[in-house]
Amino acid sequence: MTAPCAILPDVRPQFPCLDQTVHGKRLTYLDSAATALKPTCVIDAVSEHYARESANIHRGVHALSEQATASFENARESVRTHLNAAHAHEIIFTSGTTASINLVAHSFGQLEIGPGDEILISEMEHHSNIVPWQLLRERCGAVLRVAPMNDSGDIDRDAFRAALNDRTRLVAITALSNALGTVNPVAELIKEAHTAGASVLLDAAQALPLQPMDVQALDCDFLAFSGHKLFGPTGIGVLYGKQTLLDAMPPFLGGGDMIVSVTFDQTTYNDLPYKFEAGTPHIAGAIGLGRALTFIRELGYPAIQAHETALLHDALAALQAIDGVHLIGTPAQRRGIISFLVDQIHPHDLGTILDQEGIAIRAGHHCAQPVMAHYKLAATARASFSIYNNQEDIDHLVAGIRRAQEIFK
Repeated sequence: MTAPCAILPDVRPQFPCLDQTVHGKRLTYLDSAATALKPTCVIDAVSEHYARESANIHRGVHALSEQATASFENARESVRTHLNAAHAHEIIFTSGTTASINLVAHSFGQLEIGPGDEILISEMEHHSNIVPWQLLRERCGAVLRVAPMNDSGDIDRDAFRAALNDRTRLVAITALSNALGTVNPVAELIKEAHTAGASVLLDAAQALPLQPMDVQALDCDFLAFSGHKLFGPTGIGVLYGKQTLLDAMPPFLGGGDMIVSVTFDQTTYNDLPYKFEAGTPHIAGAIGLGRALTFIRELGYPAIQAHETALLHDALAALQAIDGVHLIGTPAQRRGIISFLVDQIHPHDLGTILDQEGIAIRAGHHCAQPVMAHYKLAATARASFSIYNNQEDIDHLVAGIRRAQEIFK
């Protein structure tokens, strides 16, 4: 067993990646919306699996396989607890949010969506919540509708309601914009979608590191997220689905472990959740994800949100005080993501200069090109904050931007 993470006022010592310099400068990591850093307790959990119980799961009768299976299923229970799902078998392990959404697009799409049926998304979606529905549209002749956002970066509620109709089969929407930090009123959107008879998929990849998502209270039909956004390993993610829907849906991938019996004439599929987990899964990734979620619960969302809210407030004020810096979007409710531009400096050039100062930000379209198109931009600079950031990081970012302005003056 690994030792539990110590809960400290300053969690930075628990993230070994921060214990280094970049180009001889203190590392300021402001790219957590792309991927979060990993605490020692998660690294240790993954390492211990490979060191002590490196075996395949479910099919083995030897001790290492049984221990690995127990650790894997304990991770599933950790996810169930975190989401407050009714049953552990409603938790499907995937390779990430993208895979989870594609699973729904293929399986639920095959079952429930046909020619003329409609899928409703929003203008602020990540490409992973756009392209799978375009592919489904091409396969079955469905209609993809888009609820616009306003210039503040909030969803247009009237347009969303107007887009719902008796042909809407699925609403797929982000809980938190990866490009703008917008927090969507998902509980209200879910109720409106259900009133129209539509099922709802939530993309919680950006939201779950910063806010709790209770799937029973929200009454969402599906929820997808990635481990690497919330201090877990890469290559692991989750699809939550209501049991009634998952039971009815056909498998997405075929192979080992998703079957009960196979002949050349017929295959009998396994029960949930294994029906959707073909082949050897990312066992270490699931174990690391389970430990990451425990780490979050040990910290507590109230403390995480208080820390992030204070950082966001100070960072917004600091950036607005710099001449030539322009914030993109002013959503009514925002969490730790800020997109911005600096006069006369392309975001990619800014990102390169900041990197030389030891500051990691994201520069580009953030896999949200429709958001960029809304603002008539090709790219923005994006700073995203997490629990290991502090005031020194904000000061470092401000100094780095001023340094870039001096270079381009």
